[in-house]
This record gives sequence, C-alpha cells and structure tokens, in this order.
Amino acid sequence: MQKTYPQTESQHKFGTIGRRARYISTSKCVYMNAVSVTTQGYEAAGELLRALAAPARLAIVVRLAERPCYVHELVDQLEMSQPLVSQHLRVLRGARLVGVERQGREAVYSLIDHHVAHIVADAVNHAREAP
Repeated sequence: MQKTYPQTESQHKFGTIGRRARYISTSKCVYMNAVSVTTQGYEAAGELLRALAAPARLAIVVRLAERPCYVHELVDQLEMSQPLVSQHLRVLRGARLVGVERQGREAVYSLIDHHVAHIVADAVNHAREAP
C-alpha cells in the first residue's frame, strides 16, 4: 500500500478516501506562534520580496508611485496585455501593496504603502550600478 505524506508542515491527515489519504491545511496561527518575532519579520519580508519578484510588478509599482492609474493606462504605459497587467495587479493586491477604487466600470489602482516604492527604486538603482 502506497503511503501519502503531507506536502507541508501545515497539513495534517484528515481521513482516507479509498487508498489515498486526504489532508487539510491547518491555520498558520499555530505555526506563527511557535516562531520568534524576528523570524516572523523575515518571513514577512520574504513574502514582500516574492510579490515584487517579477519585473512587470516592479514597473507597475514605479508607475503607481507617481500617481494612481486605471488599468488601461498601465496597459498603454507598460505595453503589456490587459490580462497580464490584471494578473500582476492581483498579486500586488494580495500582498496588500496596491489598493483599488471602483469608479463606475473602471478601477483605479494606487500604491498603499509608499515605502515599497523606495524599496523598488533602491533595487533598480542598485542593479544599474552593478559592474
């Protein structure tokens, strides 16, 4: 009989269906209480950097640091397809870096935390300086 193991530490065996074991995810709160505050800070920073890992998302943050924009403005400025821009905005919204305000049928996106704009600007300047 083949055994199935949790893929992550946050999954626990829930029951079996036929020959396959079924797992459910447990709350991250249990895990987060077990780690130090310093580690939690590193994990949060890692999540932030993962959200900014795509060059397109960096470009979006730079544009939104200048002023709030409609999706179609970002599409035109970045010369990317609308679905691709929307997908990147979804990731940035999920990381709580970008906010959205509906104006009729259109959505205006803005940067929630301008510290992120400084992080991106510093990263871009650093990359330009590298030999």
